[in-house]
Amino acid sequence: MARTVIDAHELSKTYTEGPVPVEAVKDVHLHIEAGEFIALVGPSGSGKTTLLNMIGGLDEPTKGKVVIDGTDITGMKENKLIDFRLRNIGFVFQAYNLIPVLTAEENIEFIMLLQGTDKDERKQRVQQLLEEVGLQGKGSSRPSELSGGQQQRVAVARALASKPKFVLADEPTANLDSTTAANLLDIMEKLNKEEGMTFVFSTHDPRVIQRARRVVTLVDGEIEKDEMVNEPMVD
Repeated sequence: MARTVIDAHELSKTYTEGPVPVEAVKDVHLHIEAGEFIALVGPSGSGKTTLLNMIGGLDEPTKGKVVIDGTDITGMKENKLIDFRLRNIGFVFQAYNLIPVLTAEENIEFIMLLQGTDKDERKQRVQQLLEEVGLQGKGSSRPSELSGGQQQRVAVARALASKPKFVLADEPTANLDSTTAANLLDIMEKLNKEEGMTFVFSTHDPRVIQRARRVVTLVDGEIEKDEMVNEPMVD
């Protein structure tokens, strides 16, 4: 039987920095089962990135709660939330968020280092991921020495390095050519199918959407449509 691993309940987010409050997300209910490959889609300003950030504990909801694998992360103390994310969630950001003073290898290795992963295992995993994302020979390069597409590939490799239960990806194929995007999606699909890793994408990219097995459409901060578009993974 399918198991709900991400439960967003009555989530709302209102930004009040400007003169007029902005309701980015409005009373969203979203239940995600183990092993899903799901795309959040919608026009710019629809709330999909805000929703993704709340699911990952990067943004606190104005109202509602998020329960991940049985743990309510809403209102969790910052140090506990950081540790929870470290142990469970891999993030791919549209802006890459690589550490500029570290090499590509060191950026990929960093989370495993924080997790206390054995040195030999870290090195082996880094080299494997560099090869899988097509960056052989670029491991010693710093972000400033890489193109935007190469930086995005490092960011994807970093998210996958610790073999998280969940990967939350905001426009993961942005700035990538068709071949590289297809290769990265192949890697993610393989991890999803073989290891049961759950993927949630925020995307405009039809290359991602056509791979998704479930597509959730947001408009003006609300879910307009939630549909299965391919058969779900069967264990």
